[in-house]
Amino acid sequence: MSTPAASQRLPWPRLIMPVGMLVAVLVGCSQTSELRADMGVGLQPILPAPEHALIPTVNIAPAVGWLAGTAPTPAPGTRVVAFASGLDHPRWLYVLPNGDVLVAETNAPPKPEDGKGIKGAIMGLVMKRAGATVASANRITLLRDTNGDGVADVRSVLLEGLNSPFGMALVGHTLYVADSDAVLRFPYVDGDTHIVAPGTKLVDLPAGPINHHWTKNLISSPDGSKLFVTVGSNSNVAERGMDAEANRAAIWEVDAATGSHRLFATGLRNPNGLAWESSSGALWTVVNERDELGNDLVPDFLTSVRDGGFYGWPYSYFGQHVDTRVTPQQPDLVAQAIPPDYALGAHVAALGLASAKGNTLGNPFANGMFIGEHGSWNRRPHSGYKVAFVPFKNGQPDGAPVDVLTGFLSPDGKAYGRPVGVALDHHGALLVADDVGNVIWRVTGHGL
Repeated sequence: MSTPAASQRLPWPRLIMPVGMLVAVLVGCSQTSELRADMGVGLQPILPAPEHALIPTVNIAPAVGWLAGTAPTPAPGTRVVAFASGLDHPRWLYVLPNGDVLVAETNAPPKPEDGKGIKGAIMGLVMKRAGATVASANRITLLRDTNGDGVADVRSVLLEGLNSPFGMALVGHTLYVADSDAVLRFPYVDGDTHIVAPGTKLVDLPAGPINHHWTKNLISSPDGSKLFVTVGSNSNVAERGMDAEANRAAIWEVDAATGSHRLFATGLRNPNGLAWESSSGALWTVVNERDELGNDLVPDFLTSVRDGGFYGWPYSYFGQHVDTRVTPQQPDLVAQAIPPDYALGAHVAALGLASAKGNTLGNPFANGMFIGEHGSWNRRPHSGYKVAFVPFKNGQPDGAPVDVLTGFLSPDGKAYGRPVGVALDHHGALLVADDVGNVIWRVTGHGL
């Protein structure tokens, strides 16, 4: 992926008018999908012809938060309660061996070069209306349920003063944290509620004044010797040129002891969630695909990750479907592009991922993956804004997805909440981080 390339300019209008008014114009001109959302889901999604409209679809779900006493709607046979509330933009979750739950309260770091020009200003307003521009708390909070009632009754700041933290993993007595610009390690003793020892840097990660996809997640190998770290692209479709994408749109393999690293898989526009599939031992990820090709392109996806695999970005999508916006093309590289295993639908913004192994939600969720879908801005009608479950058989996706947690949108298209990270607690309940509602939801089977 080191070959220089740059995309053509994206089709945003150069209009001389207040940016807020321009946003209203864009929203009013947005087209509506002609396909049902489920047609872009599954093993063989429908991929319509790309659209290259002068004005792309802009369909924002303004963030309003939950009304008192309200909650998302759980799947039949399950129930949901607030495990913790009043948090500050909770994005990611990690459950420690003793059952304590770590929450990354975080948001984007300063990115002074990522919001310039008309397009940058518009996207800033889009993100603000979606509740995505609050200042980052830059901390990891520990939640503990001491009486087993399914609600956290102890809350403490485990780590603070971080730089937009996201992924977390404990290996032995070392807690690894993926900041937006580096992987750090901290000493941890079972039962710690506050770590005062300074972190040490294991490895720098691509960042800088653009840092477009800033969320860096990580997972440890089963033996703890390696860390796999997600690094998203620095743009939608390489419009800043490939020099700005060095070592991005990839999953890194990092030696947990030395920090030495290599690119494990590439061509993944914005990978986030990582999980080990229980029967095969394969690494899986969910990926946010590119925008501005229409309401129904490109499906975000769930896929196994092959060592050395290339997945298309920016030159192609869903295998070898060429994105003509990118010049010069790389046909030899496109010929190697691996199609993802399972489409999740266009613009759902799949972020969280957790293996179903050990969950107690009941039979429909016995084998597969839970996925937190943060929700669309580039699709009309909205897509995502839910937690979905993809069933597996023999280590592979098998069948249609099942809704686990819905009701994050109001009837008139406002966002009560937006699901992000997902994780199983020590009782097999599903925890869901909601960064608009500022809640951690806990989904259980009835009677649990």
